[in-house]
Amino acid sequence: MLVNLARVIKYGFQSFLRNGWLSFATITVMILVLLVFGGLILFNVVTKATIQSLQDKIDISVYFKSNVSEDSILSVRSSLEKLAEIKSVEYISQDRALEEFKVKHKDEPVISQALAEFSTNPLLASLNIKAKDPRQYAGIADYLNNSTLQNVVEKISYAQNQIVIDRLVAIVDTVQKFGIALNIFLALVATLVTFTTIRLAIYSNSDQISVMRLVGASNWFIRGPYIIEGILYGIIGGILSFIIWIPLIKFIHPYIINFVSEANLSVYLQSNFIFFLGYQLILGIFLGVISSLIAIRRYLRI
Repeated sequence: MLVNLARVIKYGFQSFLRNGWLSFATITVMILVLLVFGGLILFNVVTKATIQSLQDKIDISVYFKSNVSEDSILSVRSSLEKLAEIKSVEYISQDRALEEFKVKHKDEPVISQALAEFSTNPLLASLNIKAKDPRQYAGIADYLNNSTLQNVVEKISYAQNQIVIDRLVAIVDTVQKFGIALNIFLALVATLVTFTTIRLAIYSNSDQISVMRLVGASNWFIRGPYIIEGILYGIIGGILSFIIWIPLIKFIHPYIINFVSEANLSVYLQSNFIFFLGYQLILGIFLGVISSLIAIRRYLRI
């Protein structure tokens, strides 16, 4: 068994080396495909950081009537924090709201003068609510609009932010659909190229395959070298694409940071070194083996 396996591996290497230029072309295309797949991972990292940054800037606020006590507001906050959809709830007292308003408009004397005309604090206490998913803000707004809170709630800012929230949801959905479609397309391209290479290798070795059949070689012994050849395409393509990505990430890192400060690709690569390399290798081997099996099944009649 081990002797036969060693021979299968040996013949696979020989076929790989014998078809030098064809193997080179296949590996080149495999590298390009794996580079794009790696780019999709990094694009996903940048996209998630961008979306997270946008989500952190979006919230809804619920403003309470001026006669509502702080204990009642904190009780509402506690009930909100128990909801699975809630990421965080921040309490803004009337005094804090006034201080923040003054700081924000310190360079606008007209507003400051108008504010000084009030004998009491005109601002309302509020809760700033952030959801885990922007799709969940509508449900949170419905929860706040229930009859039990109508006596304490003055207004909810969801209607003001709804357009921005809906646009963010649309962006997230579009990016996810685009990423899935691009992954499928690239997988088909890589499979087709490797499939064509294996098919040509089978044709070029047709005489040798006939001799192996005559001497009684088993089916798996004949098929094995082509599977090994596909694995070699995947391993070499995966390693080389990973090596190419290292300087590429260093090159594009400053530009990405200027665009999205949270998307640090250099840190991502350092902390996910094994995952990124393993992803390139496993994906390359998978594409190589699948292509080999398809070609063998279609063009190697045993």
